[in-house]
Amino acid sequence: MDRLRAMEYFLSVSRTKSFSATAREFAASATSVSRMVSDFEDSLKVKLLLRSTRQVVLTEAGQEYARQLEGILRNINEAHNNITAIRSAPKGLLRVHSRTMFGIGVLPPLIASFRQSYPEIQVELILSEAKADLLRQQIDIDFRISPPVEAGLKRRILFQSERYLVASPAYLASMQPLSDPADVARHDCLAYTLPGDQYVWRFREATASTGSADIAISPRHVANNGMVLLALARLGEGIALLDDYTVAQDISRGDLVRLMPEYRVTNTTFEEGMFATILDTAMIPAKIRLFLDFVAERVAGKELRFSAYRPTSLQRGDG
Repeated sequence: MDRLRAMEYFLSVSRTKSFSATAREFAASATSVSRMVSDFEDSLKVKLLLRSTRQVVLTEAGQEYARQLEGILRNINEAHNNITAIRSAPKGLLRVHSRTMFGIGVLPPLIASFRQSYPEIQVELILSEAKADLLRQQIDIDFRISPPVEAGLKRRILFQSERYLVASPAYLASMQPLSDPADVARHDCLAYTLPGDQYVWRFREATASTGSADIAISPRHVANNGMVLLALARLGEGIALLDDYTVAQDISRGDLVRLMPEYRVTNTTFEEGMFATILDTAMIPAKIRLFLDFVAERVAGKELRFSAYRPTSLQRGDG
């Protein structure tokens, strides 16, 4: 019995809950897939799957074995790909996940330039506001605004950033000025969706390294996407809290005004920026290493993050 192929069949069935779907994936017959998985169970002397005419269900042992196999088979494939890459030009699919504003404002021109140097590497970019599960979603790189805390991951910090309170000149012209953090509670605020039913902005004096004051706000608008908050701020709907590099050009053009620069402000922690997160493996695949180095050369550091951010016409509100 081909033990490696049996493992691949079982892992596919555990994901699809279908022998037919696995058979199509491997260009085999459903009967041969079912027989090989059954023989594999017999060799292990453990029942991994419960079969019926209507469904396939993993046993408790099957769930645990599938979880472990994901990492094992991924490492085998990575080892094979890395050895192959030594003798050939880097190629293959690179799956990248990113926070939306970084993914739209920074990555597209970098991906286009990267393709010129490495045409055989295809970059698939997935955007969302949630961090990715690299193993389960088969993501190669996840660009996050906070460092990873999960086991089995490692990070590469690209830059640290601050968050700015910003509002449009039109909004500020009709509202009372801010002189103290507590004044924010009396303004129309544009808040990012976070767990819980309370919205709090945390203030710390710019020259201080400790201590902070939490100000509870009642948002006028709430969204789970920074681009929406930026658009609402430009429309004069209130005060938004956004990453510095995403609003720097708006501020320089006069479309937005930074408020209370004598304070650092956050809705989570003060230690954030952009972190490239990858699986902690013995060997980093060439395509991942090349893309990370390429991005870091053009983005990493205090000043490069500002020049690397290029808002699209949609972000600028053109048209």
